[in-house]
Formats: sequence, structure tokens, C-alpha cells
Amino acid sequence: MNGPSKKVAGSAYARQALLPEGFRDQLAPKAEQEATLVRKLVDTFLSHGHDRVSPPVVEYEDSLLVGAGSTKGKQMFRLMDPDTQRMMAVRADMTIQMARLAATRLADSPRPLRLAYAGSVLRTKGSQIRPDRQFIQAGVELVGSDAIDAELEVIAISVEALEAVGIADLTLDLTIAPLAAMLCDGFGLELNVKDHVLEALDAKDIGALAELAPEPRAIFEKLLSAAGPAEDAVEVLSALELNGEAGKLVKRLASLVEMLGKRLPDMQITADPCETHGFEYKTGIGFALFAKGGSSELGRGGRYQVIHPDGHAEDATGFSVYLDSLMGAVEPLQPVSRVYLPKGTDASEGKKLREEGFRTIQGLTDGSDFEKEAARLGCSHVYAKGAISAI
Repeated sequence: MNGPSKKVAGSAYARQALLPEGFRDQLAPKAEQEATLVRKLVDTFLSHGHDRVSPPVVEYEDSLLVGAGSTKGKQMFRLMDPDTQRMMAVRADMTIQMARLAATRLADSPRPLRLAYAGSVLRTKGSQIRPDRQFIQAGVELVGSDAIDAELEVIAISVEALEAVGIADLTLDLTIAPLAAMLCDGFGLELNVKDHVLEALDAKDIGALAELAPEPRAIFEKLLSAAGPAEDAVEVLSALELNGEAGKLVKRLASLVEMLGKRLPDMQITADPCETHGFEYKTGIGFALFAKGGSSELGRGGRYQVIHPDGHAEDATGFSVYLDSLMGAVEPLQPVSRVYLPKGTDASEGKKLREEGFRTIQGLTDGSDFEKEAARLGCSHVYAKGAISAI
């Protein structure tokens, strides 16, 4: 085939090679940097006694919609299993799979159970902040402890892991996602009014609270005013003297802020009791980590519940970091030295160079202009007559 026919065939292939919106090829050197970041993150998780697990990318739909998974249903791609005719789904969040493992395969393992993971997740739709529909998620889960030390441990590990990959200035944002809903229930607000209040709080729209009765309006306005430095937020919330579960959450937040001040004294910590977006399945304190000056979170976590087959629940605290956000926050990978080995170079010499940390490119054709060929192939050095020389 040649001429016009060849051009038509080439155009058809180019159209076939287009990727759907939200998907992309990760090429060098970014693919290598992404893999390096994952390895460093997981190494930090493992160093704290978390065991790495690797669940499948696809599961039966119903197993991914249990507990915390019920909030992720719209994000999942679905497909039919041709063998069983049962509906399957592609994971949109690996935390859900950690909960399944904890409640089934690892139900009899000693508690607290510490797990680590890393893998690709797939979502039906991207967002303005995260337009990619496929990205790598890495994280830790601590299952089976209701102690406040569990939150402290997970937050400290998360900070250490992000610092290990080069994020020097981190800020920590705390939230109590269930608090506003608890207060709505305590005031006996009807469902449509409750939804309106939660939307207003999430949007920081104080004007939308104007039609509420004076007592709940005053409380919710105080919640909005509490957003800011964590110690100031605790002071505002404590002054409300809330009772019941809401009061317990505020006291827990106060204790955690105090503990974090001792564990991470240089960390900038803020709190926003009205933030619920992305924390819908959290049952207690949630948190997000940001690079200073960054517009999107690097990762988030918090307390939730693992639901077992017999219906009982156990507390868990986890953290997930998103590699697409992390890649935008770290410095680009520095170029590495690649050494061109002319055709005929003894294999043992190349092996020795690689053991010394060099990367080698083996020449496959004869030629006397080694430097020209090395430059064409992206090498920084040439190996000849037993010595390395820069080009």
C-alpha cells in the first residue's frame, strides 16, 4: 500500500488511537516518576507495620456498594460477567475494598488491622479539580480501634509519607462531617430543610439560613464562623456546649488538635466543621492534606465504619493520596545519566556500569560516530576504550 491509500489508512489508525476524555497515556519521564512516588509512599506505610494488600480491579457490583461504597455507586463503570451473568463493577475507590477485606478475608486477624495499598481506580466522570477518570490511589487503613490515637497515627503517617516524596510545606485541614447533620436531627428539621441547611453550610452561604428559627440559625451561623485555625475553631465549637454525640465529636476534635500540636508542632492546622463534600461516609473526624499554595488536596482521610456480614460495625481510620494531584505538587524528575555502549562492548562492562548506578543504551549497529548516535538516542555519555566521556 502506498500513496493516497496509505494516508487514508494512517488517518483511520490515528482516529482509532484517540483516547476517551479523562484518560491519557503516561509517558517517560512522568511514568517513572509516578512509579517512584508510589514506591516511596508505600515504603513509608510498610515501615509503620501496615501490610500491603492488592485486591482486583473488578468485583461483583454488590460487594462494592456495601457501607462506604453506597456513596460511590454513580462513579462506577459496570459490566456483565459472561460466566455468571452477574453485574460487576470497576472500583472507583480502593478504601471500599479494604473494608471488604477487613470484614471477610481478614475478619479473624488481630485488631487493630493495618493495611496498605496502591492501585489504579476508574471513575465514570471527572471533576473540575480532578478531570482524569483514571488515576492511582495509595493509602493506609487502620481497622478495629475507636481510640483517638488511631486518627493521630494515620495523620502522622500520611504527613511522613508526603514529606518522604518531597512535599516540604503541608497544611492539614480537619472537619467533622457528621456534626451538621446531627444538629439538624437534634432540631427536628424536616428532610428538605435539612438538605437545604447542609447545602448552605457546604457553600458557606450564611444568607441561605435566614428563614430558620432563631435558635438553629444562631448555631449554624456559629458553625460557619468557626472555620479557620484549628485552635480558634475548637474554641468557637466548645462555647456552643453541645450535648450528645455532637458534643462528643467536638470534644474529640479538641483532644486531637491538642495531640497534633505536640506531634506535629510545625504543622499549620485548620478546621472547617461545615465541610462535608467528599466526606459523606465519614462517621467522625475527617482530614485533608494540602501543599502550601496548592489549589487541590493531595489526599484525604478520616474515620468511618466497616460493616461485617452479620451487621455489626467496627471503627476504621484511613488515608488516601491521589497521584494525579501529587504529581502536580512535586518537582519534575531530574534527568538521569544514560551511557551509550557502542556495538561490540563486552556485556560485563555494561553490567558494571549499571551496578554503579548508570543507565546504559546498547548500540545495535556499527558506526564510528558514537557521539552522534548517542545524542540521537538521548544519552548523556559515551563509553569507549574503558572510559566514560560526556557528550
